[in-house]
Amino acid sequence: MNWASWTTLGVFAGTGGVRTEEVGVVSGDLTVHTTWTEGQAEVAVQFSGASDWFTLAGSPVPCPSEEASRSFHQSVVEAVRAGGGATVPVPHTVEMTSVGTAGQPPAKPST
Repeated sequence: MNWASWTTLGVFAGTGGVRTEEVGVVSGDLTVHTTWTEGQAEVAVQFSGASDWFTLAGSPVPCPSEEASRSFHQSVVEAVRAGGGATVPVPHTVEMTSVGTAGQPPAKPST
């Protein structure tokens, strides 16, 4: 089983904090922890120096590789710093596709 984890201490949550599954919004000096296991990333936060961890709203998310999980962790840290009731950002490594109206393929761009 492949896994990796990333922890960033002393992340000050921006105005509005971050939203957690267990206790709602938390703010202040936080520790951010991401664990990647075989295609999935889980994110938790704690008040720096405390023992209780809280699941960041939106976690877990698909994440294809250990390398992608490191980059994803950095995106989470940036979201926490931004605040605004932040949740787990959609991993930038997941390729998004367009969907047309009523099941039709998307229109081709005009040239």
